[in-house]
Amino acid sequence: MAKRKRFFAIIAMLTMLAMVVTGCGGGTGTGDTGDTGATGDAVDVKIGVSSPFTGDVAALGLGIRNGAQLAIEEAAPELAELGINLTMLAVDDAADPKTGVNAANQMVSDSAVVGVVAHLNSGVSIPTSAVYNEAGIVQISPASTNPQLTLQGLENVFRVCTVDTVQGSFAAEFAFDTLGYKTVAVIDDSTPYGEGLAAEFAKAFEAKGGTVTSTDKVQVKDQDFTALVTKIRSDAPDFIYFGGMYTEAALVAKQSKDAGFEGPVMGGDGLYTQQYVDIAGAANAEGDFATSVGLPLAEQPKGLDFKADFEAKFPGQAIEAYDTYAYDAAKVIIEAIKKVAADLGAAEVVTPAGKQAIIDAVAATNMEGVTGTVAFDENGDTTNKAITAYVVRDGAWVPYTE
Repeated sequence: MAKRKRFFAIIAMLTMLAMVVTGCGGGTGTGDTGDTGATGDAVDVKIGVSSPFTGDVAALGLGIRNGAQLAIEEAAPELAELGINLTMLAVDDAADPKTGVNAANQMVSDSAVVGVVAHLNSGVSIPTSAVYNEAGIVQISPASTNPQLTLQGLENVFRVCTVDTVQGSFAAEFAFDTLGYKTVAVIDDSTPYGEGLAAEFAKAFEAKGGTVTSTDKVQVKDQDFTALVTKIRSDAPDFIYFGGMYTEAALVAKQSKDAGFEGPVMGGDGLYTQQYVDIAGAANAEGDFATSVGLPLAEQPKGLDFKADFEAKFPGQAIEAYDTYAYDAAKVIIEAIKKVAADLGAAEVVTPAGKQAIIDAVAATNMEGVTGTVAFDENGDTTNKAITAYVVRDGAWVPYTE
């Protein structure tokens, strides 16, 4: 009888241990997410995601993570049927080039990572691209717009957002022709993104006949722009164009109003977040402008479907500017994984040959995404050049209409 009790006790312990192991193995370790339901024989495959999850521009970076996570979790059951256990490896780059390179090295050191959705900032995407290239895995940025990223001749680098040359020209035409502004003070934040966008805007604005009354540089994390906006006010331009992110731009908007400057602030996609309005204050931001890549969410071909799925997955969280682009970037990699698994077998997906085949499949992409048709030119740039102008009305960004 005692022996029988010991037998059942051992069985109970083994059962409890199995439950604990199963619970800890659900893909919720550091940076990993996703529950595929795959069998124990499935090949582990990961898509890396990196953008700022902390710091001043975390709102946009966390949105990128959310968009990619949604795509990966939706696709996981289908890939499980192919013998692939698909999960996400998410690493914070803190919007910092050095941290970004460390994040890239962390991701490529995991042999299961076959591609990355990365990064938000051009200043991070450009130096990390060499890491991904050396590792032989595909990089797709959902948000980096500096042309230099895809002009390096790296076959593994792509982006699903359009570039500064397109956005800068669009903003200049919008300001000069639509709004009727003829003079502007230009500021940039000394980053590859801010400098590139501001330069493209100023060049296009002057080409149309406009006058740039001043050009100034600030630094990321600067907070006191009082002297700068006072000087700009004395020049009396029609508006201020800011190349950079919402954190500094919003303070420029607030402090320019405090200094008595009555013109609006305009910028690129780095301003297109509710955080800009919240930091500047709704009254100070009212009438400010931003251009952003793509169409408004409601006008994107599958925007409303994405909105419903996103809100079900992330209740209470706002959809940021690049979430649908991160979703589409992840979907591009997922479709490439599926193709390589079908052509070479699931086990080959994580091999060097499989990762090269994924790069080749991404280059040949032609699919209908949330944002529209997703395809790439010879440099790896998207062929979708859509840009939209937004204005702050009643404390929120809305598409501009005359």
